Amino acid sequence: MRTTGQHSQGRAPVTVRTAQWCATHPWKAISGWVLLLALCVGAGAAAGMNKGSFEDFWIGEAGRAEAMASGSGLTPPPVEQVLIERRDRAAGEGPAAAAGGEPVAAAGEIRRRMDGLPAVESVGEPVASREGDALRIAVTLRGDRETAKKDVDALLAQTAAVQQAHPGLRIEQTGSASISVAVNDKQGQELQRTEMISLPVTFLILFVVFGAVFAAGVPVLLALFSFVGAVGLYGLASWVFPDAGGAALSVIFMMGMAVGVDYSLFYLKRAREERERSGGTISHARAVELAAATSGRAVVDSGLAVALSLAGLYLVGDVIFSSIATGAILVTLVAVGGSLTVLPALLAKLGHRMDGGRRARRRRAGGEGRMWARLLRPVVRRPLVALIAGLVATVALAAPALGMKLGTEGKETFPDSIPAVAAYDRLVAAFPSEGPAHLVLVRGDDPAAPLRGLTEATRGDTLFAQDRAPVVRTAEDGRTALLALPVPYAANSPEASRSLEKVRGQLLPAAVEGVPGLQWAVSGEIAAGADYAAHQRQRLPWVVAFVALATLAIMYAAFRSVVLAALGTLLNLAAVVVAWGVLTLVFQGTWAEGPLGFESLGFVGSRTPLLVLAILVGLSTDYQIFVVSRIREAVGRGVPTRQAVVDGIAGSASVVTSAAVIMVSVFVSFLFIDRIEMKQIAVGLTVAVLFDAIVLRAVILPSAMALLGERAWWPRRPAESSVPEGRSAAAAGERVLA
Repeated sequence: MRTTGQHSQGRAPVTVRTAQWCATHPWKAISGWVLLLALCVGAGAAAGMNKGSFEDFWIGEAGRAEAMASGSGLTPPPVEQVLIERRDRAAGEGPAAAAGGEPVAAAGEIRRRMDGLPAVESVGEPVASREGDALRIAVTLRGDRETAKKDVDALLAQTAAVQQAHPGLRIEQTGSASISVAVNDKQGQELQRTEMISLPVTFLILFVVFGAVFAAGVPVLLALFSFVGAVGLYGLASWVFPDAGGAALSVIFMMGMAVGVDYSLFYLKRAREERERSGGTISHARAVELAAATSGRAVVDSGLAVALSLAGLYLVGDVIFSSIATGAILVTLVAVGGSLTVLPALLAKLGHRMDGGRRARRRRAGGEGRMWARLLRPVVRRPLVALIAGLVATVALAAPALGMKLGTEGKETFPDSIPAVAAYDRLVAAFPSEGPAHLVLVRGDDPAAPLRGLTEATRGDTLFAQDRAPVVRTAEDGRTALLALPVPYAANSPEASRSLEKVRGQLLPAAVEGVPGLQWAVSGEIAAGADYAAHQRQRLPWVVAFVALATLAIMYAAFRSVVLAALGTLLNLAAVVVAWGVLTLVFQGTWAEGPLGFESLGFVGSRTPLLVLAILVGLSTDYQIFVVSRIREAVGRGVPTRQAVVDGIAGSASVVTSAAVIMVSVFVSFLFIDRIEMKQIAVGLTVAVLFDAIVLRAVILPSAMALLGERAWWPRRPAESSVPEGRSAAAAGERVLA
């Protein structure tokens, strides 16, 4: 362990040397950073985005069925349905009359228009509903589901033209392609609006905190730098870890805002403290250098912990989470790089413009630390009572997670404000067989025979649609056959789940019994959702275990304390479990439907728990390292642990609180996105961040450390600094953290 004198004579840590060079050569550092960002963006644009293939999304038995269908040429082609209904039926007209006359003429026009499009393979005959009050026309597209998304706009234009010519009818189009395009477009617009709101709100909060325009703008600028650079690098990385339909971009933005703002806040506040502690006698460049000795090291520790923990998402074995992990790790590393280079350059170059006015300086010098110290003293004075109260609150909010059910979004869960989704609901109501279906694949000798037996077994069963007889399709080689069994229920409904269990567990095994050499599997929207949710449940414990071990290792490397590493890991996991408990409490019940504007599905989205875990790990790790770094510095100056807890938390509380308020403002904005998965993520993260900042870091952490006392630093207490009282804390921190 170096002494202060030895440190000054020896080689300074790389964070200090980097900050020193950047602060004394600000224009070179800023120009180099801008050039690096331009190279990242240019390289990403040149490489393009590698989208995941269909095979990347195959999971479980449903994935095996998809592979069988693809290998035998039985993959169902993309189909769009055009639904025609009378808006107002005349008095005295029966149901059959509603499907005659003008609707039939409109159907003929639809067929002529669609048949002339190059993307269309075939157009079916108009089919009347059982009640005779609706017509549907099936339009089969060439290519696959991905090409259908590109071609569907041409079909929608023809449908809209026929609708305009027949205002007395409701003519609408729906299908997987049109729904997917519409949902993605709507969500993209709402996300863009959310991001545009988040930036000025973040700036305003930072302005209130720092009292200076430039001080408020620098963290936002670093967050934007991190986002832009990471998006460029993500394009390159997608050729190793394919992009899952843009799912990672929203996470990159959220993580960029989180770590970019957090790291800037911690660094900027520390540089200000160094200037104020010296009475303004040291230069801004020197203050930045001193801040780098402590804050710079904490940023590196935090960035490594976040990146390593996020790597646990690769264990999911899912293209969606692999792309999210890649994007989140990249934006974290870019933010760390920016904090060590361009941030010191900006702080040194802007100089006095970062200091704020007299009012801001008086607030910093006077009230903030003393206010937090007053709030913390009762906690450390009666630590056992405070710890029990904090644990009770944690258990109360986390307990509902034991009953968390995972499910997958289906077409029925998308907002019906999207015309294609509303049309789908009306289509399934009029034609139950057009709802979700089980795709049953059998391979072997005479594979169609057991499927015909399966068809007979489902006849008259209310779990399966009865308005149209299922048809068996056989591959050209005669070795594989496909049967689509429609279900007249929503894909995520209990009835749909029971029908899947019945096919897989009873009807299909009975149909193939006694026939040697057969292979079979069931896919379809219902099966794919069930298998995906089961896959998430199976992998979730492994991911949590990896994240816990990674956090434990990095925390120990940062603080050389087994006790603090374990405590930090437990606090991080507590924030995650609290978020899961709140998600279960809010979204599996109906009591919050009105205030939050959703309809309960009775489950939590299967991707949501891991998404919440990924983002919370980053935020919680930041808070833990920042707070404990301050406590450790105080102990290194010879302050007893109990008082060091008060000093350290009071010294970092404004940063942690400001960061938490900023992230809450970002997350709350996601509540206004009209999609239940986004609302779940918003609620889980908002509650968890507030709980983390208020209960975990301000009650449980100080009370636990007060009870542990010197044992908190086992196996080695930080060596005391030789820096006299009144000297820079960063000077002491250079020795402690070196």
